[in-house]
Amino acid sequence: MSQEYNTHRTEETMKKPSLHPSLIFFFFLATLLPLILTVHSQPSSLPSNDSDFIRMSCNTTLYPDLCISSLSNFSSSVHNDSALLARAAISVTLSEALELGSYLSNVTALLKSQEENGGHPTAAAVFHDCFENLKDAVDEMRGSMKQMRDLVSTGSLESFRFQMSNVQTWLSAALTDEETCTDGFKDVKDEPRKDEVCARVDDVKKLTSNALALVNRCVDKAMH
Repeated sequence: MSQEYNTHRTEETMKKPSLHPSLIFFFFLATLLPLILTVHSQPSSLPSNDSDFIRMSCNTTLYPDLCISSLSNFSSSVHNDSALLARAAISVTLSEALELGSYLSNVTALLKSQEENGGHPTAAAVFHDCFENLKDAVDEMRGSMKQMRDLVSTGSLESFRFQMSNVQTWLSAALTDEETCTDGFKDVKDEPRKDEVCARVDDVKKLTSNALALVNRCVDKAMH
């Protein structure tokens, strides 16, 4: 009886589906997210001073309304600090990119399965390329967050400029990867998830653009 039970359990274990490797990657990053979000989000009614700071800062971005709505919950923790606000903007962007990455990973795996059963190969390839570009963008955002978290005031303006130039470079690269992500979708026809993915990538691009603008503002304030 014991031998039959063990054999049955072994067969069940062997039949369990394994997670797609890319999905495992994003699940792993998601578990790190609480450690990455070093500026804490809290419900906020935006007191006058905090409200003015958030709005004034967001007015330097290309998408000020999105900037204000995405960062309003951080108003009580950034303390009118441009560097903390930039970190919050990067963390929000990273969180959105991770959620989109998990979704893209699932869609890519599904399309590849359909392709094996006669589905259109173009859609699977385009979604996969978009996912890979987004994964690169996530890595670059993580690099930006790490640099911002490790940012120290050494009294050296050159040191500060060097550290912040790394952040600017990584965010610019992330923005390029996000823009590249949707390039191939013009060749995809009759795929119901195409419009949703393009819209969500566009949202992440706008958040990345805002984060970069706030980093640039942080640098400008320190230089003057």
